[in-house]
Amino acid sequence: MKQTVQTLQQKKAQGEKLTMLTCYDYSMAKLMDGAGLDMLLVGDSLGNVILGYDDTIPVTMEDMIHHTAAVARGTREALVVADMPFLSYQTSTYDAVVNAGRLMKEGRAGAVKLEGGAAFCEQIAAIVRASIPVMAHLGMTPQSVHTLGGFKVQGKTMEAARKLLEDARAVEQAGAFAVVLECVPEKLAAYVTAQLHIPTIGIGAGAGCDGQVLVYQDMLGMFSDYCPKFVKRFADIGSAMQSAFRSYCTEVQMGQFPEKAYTYTIDDAIIEQLMQEDAQ
Repeated sequence: MKQTVQTLQQKKAQGEKLTMLTCYDYSMAKLMDGAGLDMLLVGDSLGNVILGYDDTIPVTMEDMIHHTAAVARGTREALVVADMPFLSYQTSTYDAVVNAGRLMKEGRAGAVKLEGGAAFCEQIAAIVRASIPVMAHLGMTPQSVHTLGGFKVQGKTMEAARKLLEDARAVEQAGAFAVVLECVPEKLAAYVTAQLHIPTIGIGAGAGCDGQVLVYQDMLGMFSDYCPKFVKRFADIGSAMQSAFRSYCTEVQMGQFPEKAYTYTIDDAIIEQLMQEDAQ
């Protein structure tokens, strides 16, 4: 069944957990979609795991549209959510609507995600009025890494916890259909989840959220630059891939690949005639 904003809301109401992973290309989208994931997030985390940046700040609208379109082409059932990159919505409400529209129209996304709470409710409301579903993102917001002083757990003080709750209620009121809670203490995330009618998607926020999201390269052991505390490795695909690459190199260097089974044949008479003609 095709996942929509409405089906996700129904799952929350029925107590069903939601599943989401990041995705950045067609082939992986087909695999994830076939596995039954509810949502595929084309995250600006592609800046780290695909493009090799230190953070998400350099990611452009063109980057996001390019990768979102690829994921959309490989997806049939999951809801494709595309991140709005840095400065694509912070500058003005007009820019926010135009850029969200580009992700939908050119990227073929089913929804967009933006970081920030009450300060961006005007943008959220305007995007929603344009008939574009919006997922909010609170807690550790990577685009604010320099303001936050690094990748740190958020909401640990009374003031910060109160602000997180207020922001969550504000984005819900503004029309967001869901909210990501990143690097938030488990009990706080569970409390916020209980106070909202919209689903919460946790990443480093405990099991009390309505759903979970991870960067797929992290959970498959494919990204080795760093590994956040909240990441569980469900398989060590990275090591398996590296082993296969080594085997390929060895077989090519030893003349073992390609064997006959992986080659095409031609009539010997044709080769003989070609050689005779070429020799004349």
